[in-house]
Amino acid sequence: MTHRVGAKGQVVIPKELRDQLGIEPGDEVNFWLHDDHVAIRPTDHRRPLRGRFPVSEMTHELERERAADRVREAAP
Repeated sequence: MTHRVGAKGQVVIPKELRDQLGIEPGDEVNFWLHDDHVAIRPTDHRRPLRGRFPVSEMTHELERERAADRVREAAP
């Protein structure tokens, strides 16, 4: 795979490589020099899950249970 470097030094990561590495829009990646080439790897930091899934009754139930747990844990 050969790609051209743009005027701003940008290169597109080919889709099949993004898919193999699990890189999605908005993800952070690390670059480093490895011998005579540049390597890239997704960072360990993934986008937070908050807001990525629709709210369901299960979410509300878990929130109620956690609130009850906090009350129980705070009791003497």
